[in-house]
Amino acid sequence: MSEPIRVERDGRAATLVVARPPLNILDLDTLAALDGALASLAGEPELQLLFVRGEGERAFSAGVAVQDHTPDKLDRMLASFHGVIRRLRSLEAMSVALVDGNCLGGGLELASACDLVIATERARFGLPEIKLGCYPPVALALYPRRIGLGRTLELALTGRLFDAAEAVRLGLVDEVVAPDRLAARAAELAAAIGAHSAAVTRLAVRAARAGADRPFATALAEAERIYLRELAATDDMKEGLAAFAGKRPPTWRQR
Repeated sequence: MSEPIRVERDGRAATLVVARPPLNILDLDTLAALDGALASLAGEPELQLLFVRGEGERAFSAGVAVQDHTPDKLDRMLASFHGVIRRLRSLEAMSVALVDGNCLGGGLELASACDLVIATERARFGLPEIKLGCYPPVALALYPRRIGLGRTLELALTGRLFDAAEAVRLGLVDEVVAPDRLAARAAELAAAIGAHSAAVTRLAVRAARAGADRPFATALAEAERIYLRELAATDDMKEGLAAFAGKRPPTWRQR
């Protein structure tokens, strides 16, 4: 049997592929493999960009395996899935979900944990847990701040499906492309970000996440701290300023 998670590399970008088509269900073995892959990538200081996608066209992921919601597995399932979400959100590289097909339940929560979500026009979204007598903990923790309490509860308590256009209006998707443009859009993003210093982009990601998760005054203080104590100490900030003054392209050292 092939591995449930595949890691593809392209310079300072990596792609995590949930390789369990057609629905790319997140069972306990897949979650363990996903956690291990994220832990390995976290140790790479030059990684700038992480893409997350599902294998095939039918689904990004239809969510966490229903079979793992039984009482004997429930604690392990929640700990495993939420551990993956925490590890993804703490990764210093920018994370981008590439969503094609169905993105449901835990699959939608996984995509939403990424910094940016790019979806195809045929993508479909939903939080159907309520139909099984459950609720989506990550969505209920993350969405009220992002899309408002009322919209969060409407999605979670109806379990309805919605398309990519509505997902953009809600603020759960950042960009919609034609299905045959998804890979090209990812390549464009990787090239644009990869042209800059990994040391700088990773610090910028950390500062931006502080802005998303904290009140403005606290977030600005953290951004200032990172700037003065970490960014200013990098070789690449010095190189960028020197290159500008010398009217030449910078030569990034990635540190």
